[in-house]
Amino acid sequence: MNPWMARAIGPALIFFLGPAAGFAWDYEGHRLVNQLALAAQPANFPAFVQTPEARERIAFLSGEPDRWRNTSDLPLKHFNSPDHFIDLEDLASYRLKPATLSHFRYEFTAQLAVTRAANPKMFPPISPTNDLDRTKALIGFLPWTITEYYAKLKSAFSCLKTLEEAGTPEEIANARENAIFYMGVMGHFVGDATQPLHTTRNFNGWVDRNPRGYTTNKTFHAWIDGGYFQKTGILGMTDLQRRLRPAHLLWPEGPQAHHDDVFPEVMEFIVEQNKQVEPLYRLEKEGKLGGETEASLSGRAFLAEQLVRAGQMLGDLWYSAWEQAPIDTYLRTQLQKRKNGNDQSSSHSSIHIPRSKPEN
Repeated sequence: MNPWMARAIGPALIFFLGPAAGFAWDYEGHRLVNQLALAAQPANFPAFVQTPEARERIAFLSGEPDRWRNTSDLPLKHFNSPDHFIDLEDLASYRLKPATLSHFRYEFTAQLAVTRAANPKMFPPISPTNDLDRTKALIGFLPWTITEYYAKLKSAFSCLKTLEEAGTPEEIANARENAIFYMGVMGHFVGDATQPLHTTRNFNGWVDRNPRGYTTNKTFHAWIDGGYFQKTGILGMTDLQRRLRPAHLLWPEGPQAHHDDVFPEVMEFIVEQNKQVEPLYRLEKEGKLGGETEASLSGRAFLAEQLVRAGQMLGDLWYSAWEQAPIDTYLRTQLQKRKNGNDQSSSHSSIHIPRSKPEN
């Protein structure tokens, strides 16, 4: 088999044989991101996530959002597909900039709709037959998705902290499972953010003006996601873990500072990953992403560094959510009422029987 055929068929095999492959780092890459984030957690992060069972579930859940994509159900495709990317170059067409975007998903969607309606010549109609899941008018929701999952995780931690004060063992166990779920699924999208092709309209071969002659091959995305690592081997966990620092808060002020919104930090992170799009295409052009020769293995260090960046950012997001999560005061009040009610019930040794109505 010639090298071109191997390159074209390899990603296809990954797509059909691997779990949810061909989308973002493939399943093994996403698992690795979540495992790196776990390895980065300091000693004061909840210990329950480090049990073998929890670690495996968090790693397994990293593939869940891609499993949602392997479906013929168009409502699920419509809901889930745009969560995995954002085409940052397209913001300019809407007269928007990363630093000034609304932090709210639906406000952003409305901005897109208003601009499209006001400039019909710039945005020609989309054929419904080519847009069955009704997503082609969108440019992606990746930063909002990460921000929203952070908020869900923070809420889960608030509930857990409160139940650990006065909840039952069953309630605490369930709250921990909720936190594990959000940690695992959230990791997928942070992993997507560090695959540079998830931040650009040049996501599967170059489509903009191309004076530098970057590849237009429509297998490029799948090759970066997993085909290259399948051929060359991915760096081991031990090698990548050495590059991590302990997870810390996203903000330098310390835990006393109150932050309810991580959208600016997430958006800044994605913009930084977008700067890696052209370097990635240059590696391909220079023959450093082929995997057939020793020289072509140099692209592996670039991609491995992106996985480490994902694990580090995810670790910081998890740690920040835990440190910033407040006690759920409403839940605390309800638990106290339940405790008081139980105390009152147990303080009486006999059952109170009301007096019957006297006869006339």
